[in-house]
Amino acid sequence: MNATFVIAEAGVNHNGDLELAKRLVDIAVSSKADAVKFQTFKTELVISKHAPKAEYQMQTTGEEESQFEMVKKLELSFDQFRELKNYCEDSGIEFLSTPFDIESADFLIDELKLRTIKISSGEITNAPLLYHIACKKPDIILSTGMATLSEVEAALGVIAFGLLSAHDQPSVSAFRAAYLSPEGQEQLQRKVKLLHCTTEYPAPVKDVNLLAIETMQKAFGLPVGYSDHTEGIAVTVAAVALGARIIEKHITHNKQAEGPDHKASLSPDELKLLIESIRQVELAKGTGIKIPAKSELKNLEIARKSIVASKKIKVGEKLTLNNITIKRPGNGISPFEYWEMLTEEASKDFNQDEPLSRL
Repeated sequence: MNATFVIAEAGVNHNGDLELAKRLVDIAVSSKADAVKFQTFKTELVISKHAPKAEYQMQTTGEEESQFEMVKKLELSFDQFRELKNYCEDSGIEFLSTPFDIESADFLIDELKLRTIKISSGEITNAPLLYHIACKKPDIILSTGMATLSEVEAALGVIAFGLLSAHDQPSVSAFRAAYLSPEGQEQLQRKVKLLHCTTEYPAPVKDVNLLAIETMQKAFGLPVGYSDHTEGIAVTVAAVALGARIIEKHITHNKQAEGPDHKASLSPDELKLLIESIRQVELAKGTGIKIPAKSELKNLEIARKSIVASKKIKVGEKLTLNNITIKRPGNGISPFEYWEMLTEEASKDFNQDEPLSRL
């Protein structure tokens, strides 16, 4: 059984402070997460100065500043990311980051040599970025919040085209052909994983739709995980039970801290509890083969029942509804043979509650 890969999403909860970013790494390490993930971007390349804030961002950071101004304060420099990646390596945890522009993607893949790139839900229609990343052939984790199946398929077509390093001019028809080709499908199987996601902070439980995990597994034949924005850990644990292969969850040092994502993130104690719960669920899922567990075999005879005499029975006496019954323990003749026993005679004298037997 493959263990669920748990990503502690630090995101921008460092608030632009490198030391706080390192503290988030420490939280992820102490909770035994498999990776800690950040967000790499140049604000000027990603957000228009006229872009409005999301509703949740206005609720958590106010309406006075623009989205550009808010995000600019959350930006880490490339030099800081170099130091942060080294800190992760020294701490024994995998460093991941999501690029939001081509310059940041090049930095993460070409300079920091990341083998895996996580692509945000908001970039699923950003075909030039998808194509640019895919041409560099990292492993890709594609988040699918706000997307339909057809939009996920279209994004996978762009990625397949890039992974194939096709010499054709990029176009919708070329992406479609790459997706449908055996070679394109082979590349997707080797390089791409998907994340189901509900892009709201926090996400209402009624909008989570965890069964979409199985839908995407069947539709695309790719491993599917879950990027969770709900409050608490219950939904995340349920996703693992339903087959999520990757879990991504936002973390913070303090839910009351200033910034857009802290309130929808897990505290250090919650993250630790989540990962412990995930590992328990993995053990509980088992093999799917319906056979008795070793631990319960000792209880089989105690819990099951046998056919016994309900009163004294003389040898040769006909067995009837009035002199036989079903009682524990289950070390005698199985109750499945009850009706057959009613056609027989006692093989010897039986005392009350004595298990019946044949010669």
